[in-house]
This record gives sequence, C-alpha cells and structure tokens, in this order.
Amino acid sequence: MKQQQQFTMNIILWLLASMIVCNGLPLNANVSGRPAVVNIGAIFSFKTVIGKAAKIAIETAIEDVNSNPDILPGTKLILQMKDSNYSGFMAVVEALLFMERDTVAIIGPQSSVTAHVISHIANVLRVPLLSFSSTDPTLSPIQFPFFVRTAQNDLYQMSAIAEIIDHYEWREVIAIYEDDDHGRNGIAALGDKLAERRCRISYKARLSPEPTRDEITDVLVKVALRESRILVVHVPGSWGLKVFSVAQYLGMLGTGYVWIATNWLSTVLETNSPLSQDAMDDIQGVVTLRMYTPDSQLKRRFVSRWSNLTRGKPIGLNTYSLYAYDTVWLLAHAINEFFNQGGNISFLNNSRASELSEGNLHLDALSVFQGGNLLLDNILNVNMKGVTGDFRFTSDRNLIHPAFEIINVIGTGYRRVGYWSNHSGLSTALPETLWEKPPNRSSTSQMLHGVVWPGQTTQKPRGWVFPNSGRHLKIGVPHRVSYREFVSVRGPDVITGYCIDVFTAALNLLPYAVPYKLIPFGDGRTNPSGTELVRLITAGVFDAAIGDIAIITNRTKMADFTQPYIESGLAVVAPVWRKNSNAFAFLRPFTGRMWAVTAIFFLLVGTVVWILEHRMNDEFRGPPRRQVVTILWFSFSTWFFAHRENTVSVLGRIILIIWLFVVLIINSSYTASLTSILTVQQLSSPIKGIETLVSSKDPIGYQQGSFARNYLIDDLKIDASRLVALNSPEECAKALKDGPHKGGVAAMVDDRAYIELFLSTRCEFSIVGQEFTKNGWGFAFPRDSPLAVDMSTAILKLSENGDLQRIHDKWLLRRACSYQGAKMEVDRLQLRSFWGLFLICGLACLIALFLYFLKMVRQFSRHYAEESDLSGQSSRSARIQTFLSFVDEKEEEVKSRSKRRQMERASNRTDDGSNSTSYSSTSYSIRRNSEFASNKSLGATANTGEV
Repeated sequence: MKQQQQFTMNIILWLLASMIVCNGLPLNANVSGRPAVVNIGAIFSFKTVIGKAAKIAIETAIEDVNSNPDILPGTKLILQMKDSNYSGFMAVVEALLFMERDTVAIIGPQSSVTAHVISHIANVLRVPLLSFSSTDPTLSPIQFPFFVRTAQNDLYQMSAIAEIIDHYEWREVIAIYEDDDHGRNGIAALGDKLAERRCRISYKARLSPEPTRDEITDVLVKVALRESRILVVHVPGSWGLKVFSVAQYLGMLGTGYVWIATNWLSTVLETNSPLSQDAMDDIQGVVTLRMYTPDSQLKRRFVSRWSNLTRGKPIGLNTYSLYAYDTVWLLAHAINEFFNQGGNISFLNNSRASELSEGNLHLDALSVFQGGNLLLDNILNVNMKGVTGDFRFTSDRNLIHPAFEIINVIGTGYRRVGYWSNHSGLSTALPETLWEKPPNRSSTSQMLHGVVWPGQTTQKPRGWVFPNSGRHLKIGVPHRVSYREFVSVRGPDVITGYCIDVFTAALNLLPYAVPYKLIPFGDGRTNPSGTELVRLITAGVFDAAIGDIAIITNRTKMADFTQPYIESGLAVVAPVWRKNSNAFAFLRPFTGRMWAVTAIFFLLVGTVVWILEHRMNDEFRGPPRRQVVTILWFSFSTWFFAHRENTVSVLGRIILIIWLFVVLIINSSYTASLTSILTVQQLSSPIKGIETLVSSKDPIGYQQGSFARNYLIDDLKIDASRLVALNSPEECAKALKDGPHKGGVAAMVDDRAYIELFLSTRCEFSIVGQEFTKNGWGFAFPRDSPLAVDMSTAILKLSENGDLQRIHDKWLLRRACSYQGAKMEVDRLQLRSFWGLFLICGLACLIALFLYFLKMVRQFSRHYAEESDLSGQSSRSARIQTFLSFVDEKEEEVKSRSKRRQMERASNRTDDGSNSTSYSSTSYSIRRNSEFASNKSLGATANTGEV
C-alpha cells in the first residue's frame, strides 16, 4: 500500500514540476529591506527515534538564534514544523503547503526516500532543502542542487564498515537492509567499497518497509543457510531491534557470528536509553557506528542543557539532534549573509498560474523564491563552529572531516573500540589529533581495541562456515592413467593416492567439518588437463579441485591455491650410459685447448725467466744446448714445484711467484677433477639439459595432460611439431630407448615428482641438467575462498609435525636405482675458467720483458756509446750485433771491464784519442776471441763427458 502511495505521489510531483518549468519564471522582483520575520519550515516524523530528539533540538536552536542579537539583528526566524507521521506522502503534501507560505528554506525531510521526491520540487521553486538525516549517497548535488545534506554522507559510513571488514581479514559479508532508496543505495555503496579491498557482498537479504516478524524470520533463515557469518544490518531504527530479536530466537547471535549495524543502532541506544534487558540481550557483541562529533565547550554546554530541555521525558541526546541544532544555526548564518549581500525575500507566481488553479489542489499558489540561488550559495559558504565541531562544506558539498566512532555493545551499555576517519582510516586516537598529520594508511597504523563478539568471546570469529544446506562440496579429482600413486580412481566412490591422503589429513586438522564429494574428472583413457580442471571451478562445475595440480601462472588467474604440499619443477630425462675409465683417463680433466694453452705458458714462462736470469745467474748460462735443456727442465718442473734453479733477479722472482700461483690453481683443479673421474661412477649422455633440446631439432616427449607442452611452446619457443605426447611410463621408456632415429624421442620433459617415480625402476635413464622451473602442487579453490587459507594453514601443520613426510614415504618411497649414486659425466675444465689467470701471468711476463729491455738499452748506451763513436761502427747491423753480444755477456764481466777501462783512461790521459780507441777495440776483440775459445773448450769438455 505504501509503495502504491509513493508511486502515485511521484507521478503527481512529476506533472507538477513539468508544468511549472513549462510556464516559465519571471526574472524581475521587488527589492525591500530586511523583513521582521523570515519563514522557514521543518518536515520530519515527530515520533521516530530521530524525530523526537531532533524536534527538541530544532526548537531550542530557533530560540537561541532569535535571542542572539549578533545574528539576524531585527529579524526573527518563524519556524513551522510539520509531522509527516511516517508517511512520505504527507511529507510531500506538507512541503507543497510550505511553498504557499513564502518559506525561504525547509529543514528536512527525515527520510531519504522522501528527499528524492521533494528535491525535485525544491529545484523548481528554488527553495533550499536542508536535511540532517537523509544520508543516502545518491542524493547528488548535480541532480539536486537545492538539496543540502547537513550530516555525514552514508558513503563514508560504508567506507568505515568496509575497512573494519578488511581489517579483520574477512572477505564476504551478507547485507540485511530495507528495500527502499536509502537501503538499496547504502548497500550499493558498501559493495563498491568492499570491492576496492577485494571483498564482496555474497548475499543481499532484502526486507520490505515495516516488515512483519514472520517476514524477518523467513529472511534470516535463508541467511543462516549461507556461508558467510559477517552480517551488516542497514535498516531504520524504528524496527531494527526486531531483526536482532528474531536473530536471537534463531540462535544467530552465538559464537561465530559477526553483526555490524549502521548508525541507526547507536541512535537507538542513545535516544531510548536505557533499553530493556531483553533488548540489550539481543544485541550483545554487536558492533555499530556513531557519527563522531569532537568535544568542545559548545557541545558540553548543549549536553548539560539537554535534561532541562526534555523536561523529564525519556529522550536521550543523539548525534542527529546535534546536527539538527547546527542546521538551524547554519541557516541563520546564511540568511544573515544573504541580507548583508543585498538579498531580499520575494516570491513570484507563475505566469501560467491560472492554468494550475483548476481543482482543489491550489497549485496556483506555488511561487518561486527569487533569492533562492543567492541563499543556497551562502549556505554552502558558511564556516562556523557548532556543537558538532567545525561546520563547513567541501567542494563536493559534504561536511568536512567525516569520522565515525566504532562501538561495541557489552552488558548493559557499550564501549568505544576505536575511530574511523576519512583521513587516516581506523585508529584508537581521536580523529582531530590526526587531521593535522599526513595521512597514514599503513597496515601497522590501522588498529582497534579488543572487541567482545557475540557469544561473549574475544577471539576473532573466522567469519564463515560451510552452508548448512545439506549440499556437499563437489571436488574434482583428475582420473589419471599413469602414476596412480598420486591419484587412483578405483571406483565412483573409491579414490586413493598420495594427493587424496594429504587432502583428508589437512581436512582433519580444520576446526570444523567439511562435507564433500570427490568427483573424477577425465575419461580414464588419457591423463586429463589440470588447467581445464581448474577452469571448471570458475565455471561452477566444481567447488574445488585436488590432485597433482601444479601451481602455475595461468592457473592462479582462475583460482586460489593452497600452500604447496610437494615441491616440484620441470626437468629433462634422457638415456644415459656408464662411462668407464681407460688408459688415457688422466687427460680427461682438461680440454684439448686447455692442455695446449697450459703447455704454451710453461714454455713461455721458462723462456722469460731464462732471459731475465741469463746475464747474472750461472745456472742459466752455458752452451746453447745446455740452455735449451735448462729452459725445458725449469718450465715443466714447476708443475711439481721441483725446479732446482735459483732465481736471483728481482723480475725473475716476481714472474716465478706469479707462475707458481697459477700452477697451484691449475694443479689443484686437475687433481680434483681427476679424482672425481676415477672414483665416482660416471654417466654420459649427449643431452646436457634443456639448452641442448632447445638448440636441437630432435623430438621431445612430454606427459599427456601436463602443462609442460604449453611451457615449451609459449616460453621456450619450441615448435609444436617436435613435441610428442606420452600417456604412460611404459610409453615414455620405449620412446626414450628408441631415440629420435627410430621414431622415439631424444629426451622427455616432465614434472620432477613424476620423474622420481619413473626413475626408481629404470636405471638406464637419468635427469640431465638442472630443473628449469620451480613450482609446487596445491589444491585449487574459487577466488577469495576462505577454505583455501585454512587448508594452507593445515598443510603447514602437516609439514611441521612430520605427517606430510610420512604420507610421502607411504606412497612415493621406492628402492633407489643402482645408478642413483652416479653422476652425469663431469664437465671437463675449460679454458674460460682459467683465462683470467693466464691473462695476469702473460701481462706480467710482457711487463717484465719490457722493463728488462729498457734496462739493457740504458746499460748498453752507458758502457758502449763512446766506444762505438771511436771505432766508427755506425752501421745498424754492427750496432745490433754489438748489442746482442752485450746482452749475452755476463753482467759481472761488463762491470769489471768498465772499471778496468776507467783505470786505463786515468793513466793514459796524455795519449792520443785514436790510439786509445784502437787499443780499446783491439782489446775488446782479443777478449771476445779469448772468451769464444774458452766457451768452445768448455763445450768440447761437456761433449766428452756425455760420451
């Protein structure tokens, strides 16, 4: 009936607004000074929870304004209040009557449903509509520019509830609400805010306006059968307690439930305090919100007056009353500024009013407020201190600093557990202390005091249960053909295996029962696709999927997975054979290039040391044959650190130290590699890992239904024509034995968990290379399923107490293959592993030779420059021969000859320079001939000794 009245009322108002707009509005008005009185109206239900307290607050505000000489001097506010008496139709009628009496503004209406209708009239007649209780977030200033909300927007209240739900890590809620504009739009806003935090409303329980107890019972019975236990109640305070009374009767206020009521409940608690004991028992543990108003002297003064204002009536002061009081002051300030700006109160009848005079509605009496726009601007620009705190509007026409108190009903009263503000979210600190600080939404800063939940428990409820509807969870299980140790379907109701045992063991650790039914997926002839099984969860075919399901990227986009219960990853299996030792096994540690470079450096270092030591070390002098033997012996004896020759030059010692360090590293590496080759059984395979397969053109095997196929094609870019599907271990073994030349495969790529079972009885194959992916197996559930979280916790407990390993040993422990202790063929030591050492040694040799050459040039120029000038040997060949003779000469002889020459110069200073030069050349020739003869004699002696 009420809905029919509302529909009829909407049609009448639409026709009315259309006629007024079509008639046109004159723009001229008479200008007058400040009037003695200003008419304002108020429309709300006097007997409602909000209305009975708001009526007292508004009347008090009118008295305070009229008695204050600083506001509206010479003008009095005349307030006409009309009781809509719970009727939206009456509220509209009263609004129309106000329009006949030159009313400049209307306080109200109380209901958001009525506000939607009257706002259309206010837009046309330019009369501001100020509502302290219509909190519907869809009352947009764009659609209704003359509607001004003077309380907090429900959008912020729903944000607070969403943050509370997210704070306690709940993911699904059930919304119980009145099915009207206020209820629907508020819950829609809640759904949006929950979605921002990856939460959602799983079920919407609608109640008709003024529902009967039976209707509430039917709705709550349906709610009790749902999974979620987080219930948000957004209903009017006039009958909201009836919902909790029915819930108490149905046993829905016990342990495990969470009830969150919007601010209607806090309003009831404040206004009708104290409630009866039965009513308080019905709301024990309920969490509700209350619009926050900071403490101030104005507020304390008004609160202290309240008992006198109510005159003994049992009407408590609620936050809506505070906002109603401030609404009157807001309007008074705006009207005062309106007059200060030269505005005047004038109304013009419609130019086509005569057309509206037919009938008994007297619509021709409706007139347009000429100063409506100016008054509206002044209302929106008011900045004042009220009993609710700083009172001014933001750019989107909401009150500044939206904040709510979070209240927990306990015993005979309630206590505050925290605050929510649009600035910093949840906090236990007063919101005004945070407004001056930068916003802090970090998880560590979001906190609340402890809550006593329904059932008198302080432990956070889990927030969900399995729906008590008799329906079992449909759990898909892959109907495997191979590796039935993991999952084996022996019949419609007989499914066993490692994965099944892990699942049941985890379920047994949950603190609640989970009814389920295992349903095989697959035809039983080929292994089914794990990805397709997960996809069927999103399609609603299965409620979950268990089995050997690898957790990979594209599957996590479709479902939520538990903690992995077995680690795995893709690996390569290939045929292998033993590599026996032979007579030349000692050459295997190094590659041929490594051997060649090492031998070259032995000779190079020996030669460099000989050059550096030749002029001053007798062990590096002698006949050419002896010197060659010395170079070879010295070079290769350093491998064993058995060289007998001593080095005396500084450069020679430096080179030798560097070289011995290089030899130490090479020798140690060689010894370690050779030991491994000779003592550990070696396995050889032409396949070295996945890199070999990618670069080759040979066919590759994979297990039917495995994700390995997509990985090889999409990630490794292997052509699909090279991939061969294998359905059983026997097919895998045959394909590997046949090889690529006999219609088989070069290697097989599979999950390591399967490979370990495969290799336990097939020693002719082995894993080659390293695992090239890392993943695990888990159980799949729908997105945001709370069961996935609880199962993950249970799997971790299984791992910690050792049950997971025992289940693994029961199903998967097999006798180790005789080759299991063997290793794949050890990689020979490459030159690239040692090139840094050789580079350092080579550079050291080059630097030493360069420094030695500079030293020789310097000595040669000092000792022989003068002799060359006197002898006249200026040809290049002669100088080179002389330099080589000098380099070959022993350093001690050069020094002694230099001293002897200095003595001869001192005794023969009077002699002719040319004779001195001739003598010197002759002496030098005689000495060289003598030395040559001596060397020849020593060589002959050595030869004789050898014979």
